[in-house]
Amino acid sequence: MTKAMVLALSLFVLPAKADWQVNMTQGVTELSREIFDLHMLIFWICVVIGVAVFGVMFYSIFKHRKSKGAVAEHWHENTTVEVIWTVVPFVILISMAVPATATLINMYDTSEADVDIQVTGYQWKWRYQYLNEDIDFFSNLSTPRDEINNVQVKNSNYLLEVDKPLVIPVNKKVRFLITSNDVIHSWWVPNFAVKKDAIPGFVNESWVRVEEPGIYRGQCTELCGKEHGFMPIVVEVKAEADYARWVADQKAMKLISAGAASQNYAVADLIAKGEGVYNAACAGCHQVNGQGMPGAFPAITASAIATGPIQKHLDIVLNGKAGTAMQAFKQQLSAVDLAAVVTFQRNGLGNSVGDSIQPSAVQQ
Repeated sequence: MTKAMVLALSLFVLPAKADWQVNMTQGVTELSREIFDLHMLIFWICVVIGVAVFGVMFYSIFKHRKSKGAVAEHWHENTTVEVIWTVVPFVILISMAVPATATLINMYDTSEADVDIQVTGYQWKWRYQYLNEDIDFFSNLSTPRDEINNVQVKNSNYLLEVDKPLVIPVNKKVRFLITSNDVIHSWWVPNFAVKKDAIPGFVNESWVRVEEPGIYRGQCTELCGKEHGFMPIVVEVKAEADYARWVADQKAMKLISAGAASQNYAVADLIAKGEGVYNAACAGCHQVNGQGMPGAFPAITASAIATGPIQKHLDIVLNGKAGTAMQAFKQQLSAVDLAAVVTFQRNGLGNSVGDSIQPSAVQQ
């Protein structure tokens, strides 16, 4: 049996056909359904045009073929024909432009928002800042590295799960201010019909009003580097009362975090916490085993930074290194996380320097 036959037969196998979908999703917002309806209107107009044009073409080829003795007529400058092929396309374009313009105006109307959120793309994570609330956090991929490396069985939300989802209230207009800290990213949630490029130095706007509580997933859709495929988006839409409780909890957690930074921790506790921080924030470049990628990302194991003076090590984690892919983590991680990851890098991954740093010594 040839490969072509195997492929053809596979298309008719029920499991293979179960996920077959070529159309847009209707989404869970009024705007997403409006965009879907516009898409279908334009699609069917194009279908009618295609059928009419190719129908006339094929009929003419068949009816007036040479084998039936047809002789081509030589003529030009037919006023009636020229009027028809000018007026008909004009009418078609107007019938497409009117609803398209109405939808575009609605898409770009970000006024009178109930919640304003700045979305910033980083390699390779998203930062969410609630401009009306004192809430600011990063959202990282949480799929275990063992699943990515095919050590564990992949779960149903493989590469579409994060440690901290974006949370918004149901039936409220949420405005997104989308930008980037490094390279061009693109924030896309199909069910919201929101897809905007995140460009360094520019702010793009979009908005959504979700009608159904639930969890909605998306991805970065701009090729943004090595971990582009590991930059998911998860949005949790909560009822208004639940959202208010979540906001209160976030503010309380910030106070707890501030208090935690003044505590002293056992080295073993810092190492244990630092391993989790490292796997979430550092392993994408430096690898889980700390060996890095020669020629691209330096190793942590036996490196001059991780085995040298601890303040120099902390400084490069805080401020990054200009001209390289090494980011500044002083805004991305808390003082506890920064102290923990530096301590782990110096006492794990094959290193055994034996020193440590406390959160109180981290100057962010």
